[in-house]
Parts: sequence; C-alpha cells; structure tokens
Amino acid sequence: MAADALGSTPAAAGRDIRVLLVDDQVLVRRGFAALLAHEPGVEVVGEAGDGAQAVAETWRRRPDVVLMDIRMPRVNGLDATRAIRGDVRLSATKVLVLTTFALDEDVHEALRAGASGFLLKDTPPRLLLEAIAAAAAGDVVISPAVTKRLVADLVRRPVGRPGGLGPLDVLSEREREVLAEVARGRTNAEIGRSLYMSPLTAKTHVSRILGKLGARDRAQLVVIGYETGLVRPGG
Repeated sequence: MAADALGSTPAAAGRDIRVLLVDDQVLVRRGFAALLAHEPGVEVVGEAGDGAQAVAETWRRRPDVVLMDIRMPRVNGLDATRAIRGDVRLSATKVLVLTTFALDEDVHEALRAGASGFLLKDTPPRLLLEAIAAAAAGDVVISPAVTKRLVADLVRRPVGRPGGLGPLDVLSEREREVLAEVARGRTNAEIGRSLYMSPLTAKTHVSRILGKLGARDRAQLVVIGYETGLVRPGG
C-alpha cells in the first residue's frame, strides 16, 4: 500500500519524526537505529526489548511511531500494540509492526489491534523509511509481500466488524468512493488525484467516514472495505 515521502510528515512542520524501536534482539534494534540515525527528519528516541517495556517507553518518550516486533518475551508485540492504540492518551502515537514471518493471522491481529502497518524485516531500507513517514502522517502501510494474501483472506473469511459500525448506506456515494480508495491503500494526496479533489477535502471525507462507521483509524477502514465487498482483490 502506498506511502508518502518524508516531506508529508511532522518533519515538514519543523520537527523530526520521533521513533521508538521495539525488538527483543539487541542487534536488530541497533541495526534499525544505525539506519535511521543517518536519515534527515527522523529521530530515534528510545528502545525496548519486550512489549511491557514498549508500553512504558511509549508513555515516557511519546514517540510519533513505534516500530514493533511481534514475537517477544513477557508481553508480545500484538498485546503491546493493543495497549498503546487502545489508550486515548496515546492517540498521537502510531504503531508499525515489523516481523520475520508473514503469517495471515498476525496481519489480521495487528490491524485489529490498531497498527498503522505491517512490514517484513527484510523490507528494503527506503520502503521502511517511507512506511515510517506514512504511518506518522496517518496512512496505512502493508508490505507488498502480504497485501494480496491479506485482502484475499479478508474476502474469503470475513471477521466481525468493529463495534458500533452501521451499514455502508450511512455513507454518501462520494464517501463510498473515498472509502474504496482508502481500502486500496491510497494516501490523501493520491485520493485527491484519483477523485479530483484536494488532499484536504479527501482528509475531511476520511474523517467523516471514520465517524459515521465508528472506526478507530484508517487500518480499520481497510478491513471494512474488503469485508463489505466494496473493494475486492485485483479490483
């Protein structure tokens, strides 16, 4: 799914994107830290070795983006993501899940937990940096290696929609068009180009759709788009 360049992130507003690194392997954390240390507009503000530390460090550091491993001792990354994204006081922090294994259920659970993206650890550095920027900007990023499997599985095996959702007939025709674009992974700028509106207008439509459907974030809109059949793989 698409990601904007770093210019669309908080760094463009005069400050760096603050990143917290979470992985139980020190060498992995140090590798990511070394990569990000040389990237303008990104600042690594801390590290954590398990999910419990991740939640504590998120409270302490208030990062813009948490790079979260899944399989860790004590508290795993999915539970830590639920704790972070479920706390309204941490609503400004986005979680980008990084894992070695492209397991379908992990992807589902990460999105349901409120993650803004799901990437494999072998993702090329430039795509990782773009994903951090996209997550900070509020977009959803899923590794191309797992996107096709994810959406096909959502259609084949739909899950219960988030609580409080109404039918799609609560949306206007224009809002359905915007929802379909969000479900395809489009950014606000890309939605604007596709539907001939400004990025700000696209953002306004997305906010209204979130409110009408009772969805927490764009990740849930992606799931809803495929669960309801509004968008289908390859469509």
